[in-house]
Amino acid sequence: MILKTKSILVIISILSILIFESGCKDNKETCFQKVEFTKIGKDNLYGNGKEGIAKCNLIIRSQKEWLDLISKMDSYNAVSDNFTEKGIDFSNYIIIAVFDSIKQNGGHSIDIVDININCDNMVISISNLNKGDMTTVITQPFYIIKVPKTKKLICFDEN
Repeated sequence: MILKTKSILVIISILSILIFESGCKDNKETCFQKVEFTKIGKDNLYGNGKEGIAKCNLIIRSQKEWLDLISKMDSYNAVSDNFTEKGIDFSNYIIIAVFDSIKQNGGHSIDIVDININCDNMVISISNLNKGDMTTVITQPFYIIKVPKTKKLICFDEN
């Protein structure tokens, strides 16, 4: 009787694992989706680093963090005047801000080209679509967006 019970438990365990794994595989295929985002601002900082923002990718989850970033960005030029919105509902959204390194000439960009969610992560794809020109101005490209709030790990994929 004990041997029969153990055999049944082993069979149930194996079936459970197979069902779970196949369910997870199907789920991974179906849980991939594109994320719509709202562009808040895309431009350049012109303070030659005086704003104190290094090349970085930021995830902003609170009004305080957002206002601190705006204050830094506006310390040399009022770039936030061109933002499409400043009042963010952080109970429903987060801000993603990407900053490139300081460039010694104009014509550069940093671009958020795609956002996808899979079962585990939100993946933000970043690229430099404009590689510069002969303009003699020091710039630091940035791109700021708003996305729906998520509990998933946010990853950046820089091409």
